[in-house]
Amino acid sequence: MLTEQLIFRAIAHPARRNMLAMLAESPLSVKELTSRFKMSQPAVSQHLKELREARLVCSEREGLEQRYRLTPQPLRYVIRWAERYKALVDPTGHLWSFTGTSEKPMKRQQSKGGTHGG
Repeated sequence: MLTEQLIFRAIAHPARRNMLAMLAESPLSVKELTSRFKMSQPAVSQHLKELREARLVCSEREGLEQRYRLTPQPLRYVIRWAERYKALVDPTGHLWSFTGTSEKPMKRQQSKGGTHGG
């Protein structure tokens, strides 16, 4: 499987995205990650395996534990892909203009002639 496909498959799962966010802050062991999720240690290990295969994380042995850390370089594929859509969400080119704001659902517009269908 191509590297890009592995990366997108790896980040498709919300638990793996959460793990990446945690590992971006500091390296963690499987035990530490497991304590932060409502899933078993084997499930956490399986998610880490997917992230390792996509080269989004690596691990180093510290004493008896494997400590995982984020390797952000593969995220360039995600950033490159998302760049295509930047103009749709930020037409003015001010990326800061939509950070920190909550997205509100768009109001449905009704025609001046009233509603359709009754």
